[in-house]
Amino acid sequence: MKPDDTRKVKVVVISDVHLATFASKAIELVAYLKSISPEILVLNGDIIDAWRFTRNYFPKAHFKVVRQVVKMMEKGTKVHYISGNHDEILRKFDLTQLGNFHIANQLELELGGTRTWIFHGDIFDSIIHSAKWLAKFGAALYGLVSVINFFLGAFSRKRITVYKRTKGHEHKNRAITTRFEKLVGAIAIQRKFQTVICGHTHLPADKMIYDELGSVRYINCGDWVEHYTAAEYSDEEWELVYFSNEKEDDLSHDDLFIPGKKQIYRKILEEFAVTGIL
Repeated sequence: MKPDDTRKVKVVVISDVHLATFASKAIELVAYLKSISPEILVLNGDIIDAWRFTRNYFPKAHFKVVRQVVKMMEKGTKVHYISGNHDEILRKFDLTQLGNFHIANQLELELGGTRTWIFHGDIFDSIIHSAKWLAKFGAALYGLVSVINFFLGAFSRKRITVYKRTKGHEHKNRAITTRFEKLVGAIAIQRKFQTVICGHTHLPADKMIYDELGSVRYINCGDWVEHYTAAEYSDEEWELVYFSNEKEDDLSHDDLFIPGKKQIYRKILEEFAVTGIL
């Protein structure tokens, strides 16, 4: 896509890409990133899955996501990396800035006379907060299912669809999410934000939340595992967008590239070194 063909957007928020896992839809994400020219790109947690990083799976398509983000920074996009539970190692680097690359645990923006609060959301999830081992077990189980689906997809169209069961039965998941949304909304209202944006649950949403103190617009920017969603701000309005990639990428059959961990780190460092960040 030519640069002039990209959509001009003021702010874009994506989360839960889970690079370094079979579940990540990196090809679709690269296509989406190439279609936009944002002033600000917020990577709202769980972009690289450190819980699964030791499995030595980081194919070229995943490197291409990193490369595309670097290219966007070179063209002037400010990138804010908000840490999540799967990349919580970055939390020790809160408020670090390297050129156009910023690391933080949360982000506050003033847009069109309103205040927007952006964070990943895991800190408000009691399951993650109080039973991390259970969350990691669920992530490992879902990772196994993703691997099976990957190989099934290579030879047939059959897939195992147990995502909702491994992360909790659907109605229970819906109930947990409702409590999560209410808690996030209540705190955002107390802090006098007009909009709050998070990720973490992998459930895209755009709704108003009310309590006795007022109201707030709650947006969950979803994920790049199943939903291919992002929150975009342009023309003084937030919108939850669903991306559909109609063109097959030339890396679509490249997911069997599995380098060693040292090679993975070296490649990522090389990508950032291009802009003099490291």
